[in-house]
Amino acid sequence: MKKFVFVIIMAFVFNYAGAGEGMWIPSLLKKFNIEDMHKKGFKLSAEEIYSINNSSLKDAVVLFGGGCTGELISDEGLLITNHHCGYGAIQSHSSVEHNYLKDGFWAENRDEELANPGLEATFLVRIEDVSEQVLENVSSDMTESKRSEAIQKAIEKVEKEATEGTNYNAVTKPFYYGNEFYMFVYESYKDVRLVGAPPSSIGKFGGDSDNWMWPRHTGDFSLFRIYADENNEPAEYDESNEPYNPEKHLSISLEGYEEGDFTMVMGYPASTEQYLTSHGVSLIKDVRHPNRIDVRDKRLEVMNTYMDESESVKIKYAAKQSGASNAWKKWKGVIRGLERFNAIEKKKDLEKQFQSWANADKKRTEKYGNLIPAFKTTYSEAEPIFVARDYFVETGYYGIELVRFARNFNKLLELNEKDTISDVTSEIKSQAKDFFKDYVKAIDREICPKMLKTYHENVSERFHFSTLELIEEKFGNNFEEYAEHLYSNSVFVDSNKVYKLIDNFELQDTSVILEDPAYQLANQYFETYSDKIRPSYNKQNTKLDSLYRDYVTGLKQMKEDKVFWPDANFTMRVAYGEVKGYNPRDAVVYRHYTTLEGVMEKNRKGIKDYKIPDKLKNLYKQENFGKYARKDGTMPICFVATNHTSGGNSGSPVINAEGHLIGVNFDRNWEGTMSDIMYDPSQCRNITLDIRYPLFIIDKFAGADHLIDEMTIIEE
Repeated sequence: MKKFVFVIIMAFVFNYAGAGEGMWIPSLLKKFNIEDMHKKGFKLSAEEIYSINNSSLKDAVVLFGGGCTGELISDEGLLITNHHCGYGAIQSHSSVEHNYLKDGFWAENRDEELANPGLEATFLVRIEDVSEQVLENVSSDMTESKRSEAIQKAIEKVEKEATEGTNYNAVTKPFYYGNEFYMFVYESYKDVRLVGAPPSSIGKFGGDSDNWMWPRHTGDFSLFRIYADENNEPAEYDESNEPYNPEKHLSISLEGYEEGDFTMVMGYPASTEQYLTSHGVSLIKDVRHPNRIDVRDKRLEVMNTYMDESESVKIKYAAKQSGASNAWKKWKGVIRGLERFNAIEKKKDLEKQFQSWANADKKRTEKYGNLIPAFKTTYSEAEPIFVARDYFVETGYYGIELVRFARNFNKLLELNEKDTISDVTSEIKSQAKDFFKDYVKAIDREICPKMLKTYHENVSERFHFSTLELIEEKFGNNFEEYAEHLYSNSVFVDSNKVYKLIDNFELQDTSVILEDPAYQLANQYFETYSDKIRPSYNKQNTKLDSLYRDYVTGLKQMKEDKVFWPDANFTMRVAYGEVKGYNPRDAVVYRHYTTLEGVMEKNRKGIKDYKIPDKLKNLYKQENFGKYARKDGTMPICFVATNHTSGGNSGSPVINAEGHLIGVNFDRNWEGTMSDIMYDPSQCRNITLDIRYPLFIIDKFAGADHLIDEMTIIEE
């Protein structure tokens, strides 16, 4: 019986290519995946997904902004992504008079489309395996420092050769902890304009109540357009720019799907850690995530209170609150999923088998025999350092807005003869305008003492800084009194004083900055991080990377017949699976799709997250769904499938067996958020917005049929 159980466990642990698991490199699909994809119903060739000689699906998929995916849906540069991916852009154009977050936005013509400085859409040009070039001068007897130097030098060379004389840029990333290296060559378009967005009551329907949950009824989409110069090349914003003409745009299918149908996701998943040992999983589940959740509990409580009381505050803090709550809820789901999946025990079972395999051969023992004990030691040493870093990020960098803002003024203090004062002051003044546009002093003032007290109580004294000593000595560890002193005496909470400081700044006029309590706090926070925390953090990560590099190599040798997919690292990947519901708990079975009926059911509960526009209610009552309804006459909203996704896949196209767009990926189910660490085929699901719902909203709700006319829509 024991042997039988062990085989079952290991069959799961090593079944990396099965049950929807895996985020695959597009250029390697022909070698590793296309045969399996065809068995599952896919009808295109690997060349039609990724090609450097002909247009392919990759040419219709973009890296949107700094952390999402988008896809082209017309030959006039029209792009669809998630509402939450476009949220910052929508918010930046919103005001009490023109509240596009609340009311939605629809450009009736090209002249009304809104520019978004700094927003880019980036296309993948090609992928190259540069492992041989990068590792050419690396030897096994090198120190990690020398190894990194040799690798970095080689990377700089290959990237320069790849991009010299072009407007491309290249990024080379390590795979399997530095056992392999791939270079990604990109082309970025910098004129990306907002075209349309539903009101948040549709685009963010369900709010925090439904985030990471299934069943889901969120119309999570927004529309943008890429513009180019007269030669269809990237260009900065200019009124004379024309809509970009892409090499490929996605055709949209209205046919829908049935349970068991093939689906594929293309996009930019940000990060996974599938090869973590039990020690790494335990640190995340039992220490790091609980700490982060606790800090965000405190921040969100304050933000939510103020946002509930004021419409203008709600607009100012919409993106901040959304960003804070998104990870907060995900971390809770990860902990729950890892516990339910008994993840740590499964990892330990794998480690036991690995140790037995290593000990069975003298050469393997020499190379791999001490890995598992070394992981245990290294993680034990790393824990207080990782904790300190998390608390710096959560309490200082993100927690106290004043800290990050005041730190910007270092640029004035570090001016040298090569710098032009006007250029630096202009940059800082622009940052100040952005800061004060969405800043509420009372919120920051209330959050500040909570953050400082949390840091003081939970971080090792070796990572404390002098302001904490000041609070103890002068204020008797009364963090509220210190916060009152801080916000009453700092110039950095007053926009008029800040602009006056910037406008009248001279090289010798530094005392106002140096003696300001907010600057002193910010400087100590950041210097403690840069001088004490970051070096130790990097040192521990270097040790762990070295161990994992050998561990993954050993795993591959131990199971030579298995294909090991590389962890996500914000490069283009392909995931594929099937439309499928799931059973989250005893006696509960979730269907694979939702409809507009569910929106109305939730709306009747009277909860603020479930408020919807009257026009949507009327369309529902009239059953005015047009050609976008399901065959049974209902209006589809979302569906779930087994595609393996992660952060960064927000906005990714979900494609059917014929290569047509059937949805826009936007979330994962709460039970499956642990898929960044371990994939549970019975629970892990990606949540997709059925493309028919955005089309229905654009056409019937917004009356923007001119946008529908641009698209290539397949009705049968």
